[in-house]
Amino acid sequence: MSLLAAIADVGVDRRRGGYSRHGFDSAELELRSWFTAEAAARGLDVETDRNGTLWAWWGAPGDGAIVTGSHLDSVPGGGAFDGPLGVTAALEAVDLLRGRGFQPGKPLAIAVFPEEEGGRFGVACLGSRLMTGALSADKALALTDSNGVSLAEAVRAAGLDPAGLGHDRVALGRIGTFVELHVEQGRGLVDLAAPVGVASSILAHGRWRFTFTGEGNHAGATLMGDRRDPMLPAAALIAAARRAASAVEGARATVGRIVPNPGGTNVIASTVDVWLDARADDDARTRAVVAAITAAAAAAASDEGCTVAVTEESYGDTVVFDPALRDDLAAHLGGVPALPTGAGHDAGILAAHVPTAMLFVRNPTGVSHAPSEYAEPDDCAAGSAALADVLEHLSR
Repeated sequence: MSLLAAIADVGVDRRRGGYSRHGFDSAELELRSWFTAEAAARGLDVETDRNGTLWAWWGAPGDGAIVTGSHLDSVPGGGAFDGPLGVTAALEAVDLLRGRGFQPGKPLAIAVFPEEEGGRFGVACLGSRLMTGALSADKALALTDSNGVSLAEAVRAAGLDPAGLGHDRVALGRIGTFVELHVEQGRGLVDLAAPVGVASSILAHGRWRFTFTGEGNHAGATLMGDRRDPMLPAAALIAAARRAASAVEGARATVGRIVPNPGGTNVIASTVDVWLDARADDDARTRAVVAAITAAAAAAASDEGCTVAVTEESYGDTVVFDPALRDDLAAHLGGVPALPTGAGHDAGILAAHVPTAMLFVRNPTGVSHAPSEYAEPDDCAAGSAALADVLEHLSR
C-alpha cells in the first residue's frame, strides 16, 4: 500500500475523477521512472525492450525466466489498482522473498507492459501484442491518439526508435512462465469469501469503431424532415447493443465513447464515431452479437439517409489459461478458487505463446475501470504473499 501511495498523485484526473494515465504520456512516463527507481533500489537491473516494455531482472537475464508484472497505464478516469497493483505486488514479492533468504534458481523478472488499456491509441495490450506479433509494426505505427499524435511520434518522444517496434522473438523467448497479479474486476472472490484466486479463462472480446456519416447543418435553420443526422443511427446503435447482448447468455456489449464532429451544441453533426466493446464466452457468440448490432446500425443509418463504416480495432479470442499450471498454483496456495474473467490482460495475449497464469485479489464491490475501484490492504498483502509463494515455487 505504501508503494501505491507513492504514486497516488500521478495522473490524477480532476475532471473525470480517478486517474488518466496512458501509454507514453507524461503520467505514464513518470510512473515508468518511478518503477525504474524502485527496481534499482532493490538491486534489480532494468532494461527497456524495443516495444517499450520495462524488464527488471533479479540476476542475469536469460531464457526460461519466471516473469511477473502488469501495467501502469489506465483507462480514462480509472481506478488506482488496475495495473499498478500487479506491479507493486511484484516489487513487494521481491522484498518478501529476499526476507526469506531466497535466491532464484531460474532467471526472474518483473515486466511492465505499455498501453495495456488502449486508452490512448485504441488497441488494448499494445505492448504484448507487438512483442508476440499479434499486432504488426505497420499497423501499430499508423495508430494516432485523439490529438492526432501518432504512436511513432509518441515512442520517439519517449526515447524509443519507432523502427524497432514489432515482433520481438528474443524478449518472448526469455519467458519460461508468466504470472500476472491483478485486482479482480468483478465479484467472484467476494461471493466465494476468498481474498485470492486464480484465473481460469478470459472471454472473447474486441473493440469496433462505427463511423456514421450524414450532413452537417444548422440546428435552427434545418427542418426536421430535411435532416441527415448521424446522431440518430448512433443512438440506435447504443440501444441495439443492449438488446443484442441481452439476447445471448453471458454476452456483454458496451458503448463507452461517442465523438460527434464538429461537436457544436447548435450544429447537426456531419459524422459521429461510436466505439463498441463486445464480449462473450466464445468467438461465435461474440461475432453474433456484433453482427446483430452492425445490422441494426446499418438499417438505422439507411433510414436517416446516412452511411456507416465499421472498423475492427482489436480482437482477442477466448483464452483458457494453462490448466496444469492453473491447478498447480491453486493447489500450492491451499486450494484457492479458479474463476473466469470478462476483462482482457497482457497475460491473455502471452497465453498463446508461453505457460501463463493469473492471480486475482478480491475487490469488495467488484467495481473496476472507475475511481471507486478498491482492494483492502489485508487482501493486497495476501496477494503479494501469494505471488511470492508462486514465484518461489516456480523458481524451484
